[in-house]
Amino acid sequence: MAQDSNISLSQASTISCHNLQYMVNVGQRCKKAQEKLILKGVTGVFEAGMNAIMGPTGSGKTSLLDILAGRKEKSGVRGEVLINGNDLPRNFKCCSGYVLQDDVVMGTLTVRENLAFSAALRLPSTVSLKEKKERVDEVIHVLGLDDCKDTKIGSMFIRGVSGGERKRTNIGMELVIGPTVLFLDEPTTGLDANTAYTVMNQLAILSKQGRAIIFSIHQPRFTIFRLFDTLHLLSKGETVYHGPAQDSMDYFSSIGFECEAHNNPPDFFLDVIMKNATAAPSIEQDPESNSSIKLEEGRISTEMNNTTSTASTNLTQSYKTSRFHREVEEKAAEIIKLHDNNPGIVGLPDYDYATGFFTQVTVVAKRAAINYKRSIQVSVVPFVMSSFFAIVLGFVYFQVDTSFPSGTQNRTGAFLFASIFMVFSNMGALELFIAERKIFIHESGSGFYRTSSYFFAKVLCDLIPMRVIPTIAFVTIFYWMIGFRAEVGAFFIFLFTLMLTTFCGTGLVFLLSIRVGIVSVATNFITAINIIMFVFAGVLVNTSSILVWLEWLKYFSIIRYSVNALSINEFRGLTFCRGNGTDICITGEEYLADLDISFSNWDLWQNHVALSCIVIILFTLSYVALLKVPKHK
Repeated sequence: MAQDSNISLSQASTISCHNLQYMVNVGQRCKKAQEKLILKGVTGVFEAGMNAIMGPTGSGKTSLLDILAGRKEKSGVRGEVLINGNDLPRNFKCCSGYVLQDDVVMGTLTVRENLAFSAALRLPSTVSLKEKKERVDEVIHVLGLDDCKDTKIGSMFIRGVSGGERKRTNIGMELVIGPTVLFLDEPTTGLDANTAYTVMNQLAILSKQGRAIIFSIHQPRFTIFRLFDTLHLLSKGETVYHGPAQDSMDYFSSIGFECEAHNNPPDFFLDVIMKNATAAPSIEQDPESNSSIKLEEGRISTEMNNTTSTASTNLTQSYKTSRFHREVEEKAAEIIKLHDNNPGIVGLPDYDYATGFFTQVTVVAKRAAINYKRSIQVSVVPFVMSSFFAIVLGFVYFQVDTSFPSGTQNRTGAFLFASIFMVFSNMGALELFIAERKIFIHESGSGFYRTSSYFFAKVLCDLIPMRVIPTIAFVTIFYWMIGFRAEVGAFFIFLFTLMLTTFCGTGLVFLLSIRVGIVSVATNFITAINIIMFVFAGVLVNTSSILVWLEWLKYFSIIRYSVNALSINEFRGLTFCRGNGTDICITGEEYLADLDISFSNWDLWQNHVALSCIVIILFTLSYVALLKVPKHK
């Protein structure tokens, strides 16, 4: 791994929090929500170097990290978070990096491609393509990813890089922008001991270049602990220590907690906080006095029954009377004094997004296209299935005649099944937004792209290869095998109708996938809605005979509008006669009237207008739903 780097930096930054409180509403159904205090008056100063936030589960360390990074909703936050004595700017995401605990990289892309994606969107247009490429290569070298730079990250179906390389790729996607502050949420989670040390050691090297690296971590081993410059210990949302990491052992010893010779300091700290036996207070006694030892052990065992909150309170009070508390309060007071006089943060970009709308659409669409290309089972299946069902249905209704009633019945059945297939075949689009939900939340919250850019790119890349092409294949096979009207105009109206039907089905799936967020639940909702639309399509049940208080549901049936348009397009101008030698015939118009379908030119196109309106409404609602997806915790 490289020991140095020329990755450009703005001025070194200091993040400080002052009397920070964080409150959330906790409540159950049918009960009034109650406020719960997660952080209680936390003050800390985090300068260039390795800044660790530690504490037991539920202590508030991730909440503190998110607030420092500006990634919590401000409604529940009290107190101040400053960078170099200034309020966090609106576009703080442009000069800071945030690495989630869970990996959020595209598995079908290589290490280099993921980093290049971040650079293309987050570095401004003033940076040339050559410079962006050089930045990516530099980050790859700094993070020791040279050997796997052209290897895919990996997914459920693709074998990829190791866990440590995946984690470093996540870090690299933030480093390409040259952040002055880098936040990481438990960066060692899921890594073995050796890999965890490798990742943390690389972060320590980066911190020596003037970066403030702030991270939450649970129980690191001692070799990792030695890399820390500053340690912030939390218990029940309160600070029990903030100061140099290497002075923490002496501090706890000074308040009566002696770490055993071979105990790991981070484990010891958590034991003290949780009132564990291994964190026994130091005592003065005769080492050879077994009775004294047993007596003291009994006392400690009794003390272990005390609540954790009592231990936390005692530790908090001890910290507040220590020199470390005085020092951090003095630093914080100096920063507050500068707050009103500081002219601003030098080098902070003055934009919300580094790139424009069309650049973002192009880059996101390119990534989506690569993803489809490399997920061959995802991109090919819709085309194969559409062609297969078109052939099957084509043979079922092969070359329909104009006899009555088989000619009319078979045509109507074919229209119904074609419309149903166009709606139901879009179920595969459920995962379009669900599978990438975490990636979208992280990237949009980090300033990669606008929500509108992401939505437009994803819709564009899904509709053309996954909806338009399979629909064209289906109609081309289905139409001519069955032997509908041999007219070019009729064929294209048929294609246009089923294309609109497909878009309606896709829009419905998009909306539910964004709103629900769980595949199984969304599937149940869509199935129920599709069945209702099927019942009210006007084929199985004549809509004029439906109860008045249920009749309104027919206006929401995509399948009904589709079948009506296809029927008008086909039946007008045709005559159907019984095949038993009689002269009894029925016109297509008469048959449509029996189905309660109006058949004028406007009646044909009003079905298309209705389908178009449904498409617009569903896609608009989908976009609004995506806008409302929380970008912060």
